[in-house]
Amino acid sequence: MDTTQLGYLAALLTTGSFLPQVLYTLRTRDTRSISLSMYLMLVCGTGTWLLYGLSISALPVVLANALSMLMSSVILIVKLREVVRTRTAKSAP
Repeated sequence: MDTTQLGYLAALLTTGSFLPQVLYTLRTRDTRSISLSMYLMLVCGTGTWLLYGLSISALPVVLANALSMLMSSVILIVKLREVVRTRTAKSAP
C-alpha cells in the first residue's frame, strides 16, 4: 500500500465515522447530548484542513475534509436550530 492509498483509507474511515451520527440526527432531530462548541470547532477545523489540503494539492485531505465538513455542518445546523428553539421557548411568557 502506498502513501496515497493509505491517505484514502484514512479519509474513508474518519469521514465515514460521521455517517451514523448524521443519520441519527436527521432521523430523530435529537441533539441534546451534542456539544455546540465542539461542533463549531469541528466545522472550523475541518474547513481549515480543507484549505490546507487545497493548498498542497492533497486529494485525500481535500475529499476527507470536504465530506467531514459537510456532514458535521448538517449536525451543527440541526443543533443550532434546537438551541434557538429552546431559547425562544424559555423566553416566551
